[in-house]
Amino acid sequence: MRKEVIYSPAWWIPGGHLQTLWGKLFRRQAIAQTVAERWDTPDGDFLDVHRLQAEPGQPRMLLLHGLEGTVKSHYAQGLLNEAARRGWGADLLIFRSCGTDLNRTRRFYHSGETGDAAFALERISREFPASDLAMAGVSLGGNVLLKLLGELGDRLPSRLRGAAAISVPFDLARSSARINRGFSRFYQRFFMSSLRRKAAEKAARFPDLAPLEKIAALRTLEDFDNLITGPLHGFRDAQDYYERSSSLPYLSRIRLRTLLLSALDDPMLPPEVLAEVREAAHCNPVLHLEFVDRGGHAGFIAGRWPWRPFYYAEYRVGEFFATCFARTSTT
Repeated sequence: MRKEVIYSPAWWIPGGHLQTLWGKLFRRQAIAQTVAERWDTPDGDFLDVHRLQAEPGQPRMLLLHGLEGTVKSHYAQGLLNEAARRGWGADLLIFRSCGTDLNRTRRFYHSGETGDAAFALERISREFPASDLAMAGVSLGGNVLLKLLGELGDRLPSRLRGAAAISVPFDLARSSARINRGFSRFYQRFFMSSLRRKAAEKAARFPDLAPLEKIAALRTLEDFDNLITGPLHGFRDAQDYYERSSSLPYLSRIRLRTLLLSALDDPMLPPEVLAEVREAAHCNPVLHLEFVDRGGHAGFIAGRWPWRPFYYAEYRVGEFFATCFARTSTT
C-alpha cells in the first residue's frame, strides 16, 4: 500500500512568489504524449483539445487551464503526466484564442464562460460511455469549473465522479485588485503583453471591437476587462463581469465531490477570500477544502532537496480522483 503523502512546502522555496514562479522557470518534465484535435463548435468557431489516450474503460480527466495557459503550461503537463502515470486518459481543453491559431469569432474566453467546458464534457461523455470521468481546473480554469458545476447542480453526466480546482480566484474583483499591487504586478504585465497582442489581432479582423490605440494603452487586467472582456461578452463593464462570473456564489449549488486546493500566500488572491470560501462551503458536504499556509499560485512544491522537487498539486488531484473512482466502483 502506498504511503500517504502529507504536504510540507519546500524549505528551499521561501515565499508565495517563488512557489508561483518555480514551475514556469525551473521545472523540467517529459512532454506528455498527446494528440491534438480541433473540434468545431455550434457557433462556427473551434476548440483545440490535446488528448492523452488510455486503454478502453479507463478513467479520463478533463483539464481546464488558467489565464493565457497553453498545452505547454507546467501545471497542464504535470496533470497530463499524472494521468498517464496512473493509466488514465485525459483531455486538455484549450480555451478560445489560447491555441496555435486565433479563434474565428469575435468572442474570446473568460473566467465565467462555461459553455465550451460543458460542450467538451458532453462530447467526452458520449465518446467514452464506459469510462469514469473527472474534471480539474487551475486558476481561471478552476473558476470556470466551479461555476459550471454550480450551474449544473444535479444535472451532471452520469459517469462524472469528481472534480478538483487549484488556486481558484473565487472573487474576481478582489483578485484583479490584488494582482495590481506590489510584485504581483509582474504577473499582470506578463498576462497583459499576451492579451494586448491578441486583442490587436482580433481588432484587425473586427474593427468595431476597440480602437487599436486604446488596446495599446491597456496596462491592467481591469482595464482590459472594461474595454474588451465586458462589452464583448455581454457585461456592462469589468465590475459587472467580475460580479456575475465569480465562482464564490456558486459553491453552495455544487453537487459533485470537489477538491478545493489553495494557499494563503497566493499572490493573486487576498487570503480573506479563502475565509469566505470556508464559510460558503461549510454547509456543503461535497466540498473538500485543503487550504495551506504556503504554496503560492499553482505551486505547492514540496521535497527535501532542490534537486528532488515533489509537485504536490497534481499528486493530490490524482489521489482525490482515485478515491472518487473507487467509491463508485464499490457502490
